Amino acid sequence: MTFADRKQRRSSRAPLLLPQQKHHHHDGDFDSGGGASFSGAVFNLSTTIVGAGIMALPATLKQLGMIPGLIVIVLGAMLTQASIDVILRFSRASKAVSYSGLVGDAFGGTGRVLLQACIVVNNVGTLVVYMIIIGDVLTGTWSDGVHYPGVMEEWFGQQWWSKRSFLLLLTTLLVFAPLISFKRVDSLRYTSALSVGLAVVFVVITAGVAIVKIINGSIGMPRLLPELVDQASFWKLFTTVPIIVTAYICHHNIHPIENELRDPTQMKSIVRTSITLCLFVYVATSFFGFLLFGDHTLDDVLANFDADLGIPYSSLIDDVVRVSYCIHLMLVFPMVFFSLRLNVDGLLFPYAIPIAFDNRRFFSVTAALMGFIFLGANFVPSIWDAFQFTGATATVSVGFIFPAAIALRNIQGIATKNDRRVSWVMILLAVSSSTLAICSDIYSIFNSGSVAGS
Repeated sequence: MTFADRKQRRSSRAPLLLPQQKHHHHDGDFDSGGGASFSGAVFNLSTTIVGAGIMALPATLKQLGMIPGLIVIVLGAMLTQASIDVILRFSRASKAVSYSGLVGDAFGGTGRVLLQACIVVNNVGTLVVYMIIIGDVLTGTWSDGVHYPGVMEEWFGQQWWSKRSFLLLLTTLLVFAPLISFKRVDSLRYTSALSVGLAVVFVVITAGVAIVKIINGSIGMPRLLPELVDQASFWKLFTTVPIIVTAYICHHNIHPIENELRDPTQMKSIVRTSITLCLFVYVATSFFGFLLFGDHTLDDVLANFDADLGIPYSSLIDDVVRVSYCIHLMLVFPMVFFSLRLNVDGLLFPYAIPIAFDNRRFFSVTAALMGFIFLGANFVPSIWDAFQFTGATATVSVGFIFPAAIALRNIQGIATKNDRRVSWVMILLAVSSSTLAICSDIYSIFNSGSVAGS
């Protein structure tokens, strides 16, 4: 890299990470010419989408009922498709090569910083939750004074090396550290393919167990509509919205994936293919998960695979489900981390050269973020309540409010009447449902506290 290149500062539209095959121009933009394939991009985007949110989807059917729940999951996919379509079209019109650059063009530096802060809050919360789930699966967890053993404790008993902090440290050093050291998102395409495959394995196992239990007559008819017994049960319906939004969030990785494509014009088809694939996985998981466990479905359906399923080889199936999903989360982790690092770097060093060209900054930011997430996973026992709050605020903003605001701002002059109509729908749904979800969460927290106090 020449001295002139190192001296150059990027504009608000320049990407936070410069793919190696892209060429630098005087105006801060970059031409296309990456080497990523269609299939690799589909796997990377699908992996970004399918994370921990999949395990909470059967519980949304428990809250909403089978029919409304499946409808909401499909509507979530449609709105996500619409919001990403806005991001892609308006990015091309403004020649923006990053989500933050697009928002910066529309709303200036304040809007760009606000978007990056929302992405950072969402991604940090997500990654800490991932590590907590991995720790729970491997080493077990406590709930209401009852200890639920992890797979390592079940297999090997209590050992010095089976402690939560040690296993998470081992996972960080042996799995996370190598994967988050890549400077190109396309380098993760093979682990992403394996991650998607493991999600499909979970669907197949859940469907298989449900079908076996249907055949032997041990499954009843699932509840088709929500059960409203009081005012609290009605307001609780809205807490499912952040879960649906979180399940589909992938907007922060759209530009990094597109920037590395051999043919960037394929991005729209890649998004459609990925969302369709994830919709199939989500509908199947939700349907068979709720069918299998009914009103006993837990907020994290993975916890249901900790007991006798009522079929042969139940213990083996439980272990396969938990271990395969644990590996799935390990492989999703670097995809979310990739976006987190870019946006933290954009907040801290908005006018520096791309982080890919500064090894010291790249590894310093990576180590600091990984250390923070590791400490959070070890010292925060459970952040599901916080996860709901971030889903109702930062995640909703990244997924719906910012894309809709870009279309309504329309500084490029390309918004159609349908764009404006859909944007107002997204904003109204996002703001109203998020407000209700937050109020419901606060009510539940204080209500549970008062019950415990009495």
